[in-house]
Amino acid sequence: MATKIRLARGGAKKRPYYRIVVADVRAPRDGRFIEKVGSYNPMVAKDSAERVVLDIDRVKHWLANGATPTDRVARFLDEAGLMKREARSNPKKAEMGKKAAEKVAAAKKKAEEAAAAAAEASE
Repeated sequence: MATKIRLARGGAKKRPYYRIVVADVRAPRDGRFIEKVGSYNPMVAKDSAERVVLDIDRVKHWLANGATPTDRVARFLDEAGLMKREARSNPKKAEMGKKAAEKVAAAKKKAEEAAAAAAEASE
């Protein structure tokens, strides 16, 4: 049975609260889980100790038994010093898509033509 350490959402609308749970990968996000190993409250200040609460012994146990954490949980575990998460970078994130680049090029060409027409008219 493949297991993951992941977040299960709770709380009210626009007031999220997450349980950090160990669950079968086939179980739904907020559905059945094997064990609750912590909690995450994003509404609390980032430097607060109550923002992320982990049962470190149980997390170590599940990691030793092959449970894989999701990316967000891996960040929490990295902050707690339980595992090392390599920082990722996406160098293409800032690049425009094809359509947007074509629109910008067309607008630039139109502006150049307008400037050239204005220069001819003024002469």
